Amino acid sequence: MATAAGLSMDRLIGEPPAAVHPVAGFGLIMERVERMVWADRRSNGAVYALSGAVTGAITGLATGSTSVCAWAAVAGRELRRVASRVGGLLETGDLAAARAELPALAGRDPSDLDSSGIAAAVIESLAENSVDAVIAPAFWAAVAGAPGACVYRAVNTMDSMVGHRNERHSNFGWAAARLDDMANYVPARIFAALLAVLHPHRAREIVAVVRRDSPAHPSPNAGVAEAAMAAALGRRLGGPLRYGSATEDRPRLGDGPRPNPADIPAAVRIADRIEQAAVMILVLISLLIQIRKQKSQQP
Repeated sequence: MATAAGLSMDRLIGEPPAAVHPVAGFGLIMERVERMVWADRRSNGAVYALSGAVTGAITGLATGSTSVCAWAAVAGRELRRVASRVGGLLETGDLAAARAELPALAGRDPSDLDSSGIAAAVIESLAENSVDAVIAPAFWAAVAGAPGACVYRAVNTMDSMVGHRNERHSNFGWAAARLDDMANYVPARIFAALLAVLHPHRAREIVAVVRRDSPAHPSPNAGVAEAAMAAALGRRLGGPLRYGSATEDRPRLGDGPRPNPADIPAAVRIADRIEQAAVMILVLISLLIQIRKQKSQQP
């Protein structure tokens, strides 16, 4: 029930203010740690990742509240708000403003993206970050309480900071990236399963597309989430994208036409329904546990 309360707090009031958000404070701490321990070796990156995970565990233990830690670790409301804003800009034809807003949602270079490319980026980010910012923190909060939620958010934040395939971080960020892969493995598949349950008329296609297309994606988890979203919408995601000066040709995910701006509200609704379903499932599990405890205490 505490994890469901944390998710509900995010839905009702959003994230804590930026000035006091614990994730921002954690990021500043880990920037200092990186400066102290950085070397172009995986072993140094492992020290960095371990220190961050321990910091997350200590924070969770000190806080002692699963609902508060889950609230701080979840960001579904903000994710959907930014996605809706970019979609609204596209629908009004303000491509320049949509490009300027996109980096708040997705890390790719938006300068050459047309409206369809931006729509695809928004939908892919909604899928991937519905795992990272909703399902995974809720899963780990439910499994391991306040420390689980805080350790997960620490791992995911470290991955966003150093888990890049660039000259500085390809070795140093390896441990953080692998930890993030492991932490999101089950949640990504929960996300895909929930999509199939919530879209029974497309469930067979969702399963088929995930099995067929996700293995080619460079991420073992983002590929699952994006393929499931593509199948649920009946659109084709993936393809060429650019991060700074690096160009990457992502595998095609799903069948059908490329997305257009009108598909973004549908994707936002799907992400919202996924979070609602997660809350309801967590409440149901909590009630079942309580009923079982009461029965076991009866003479």
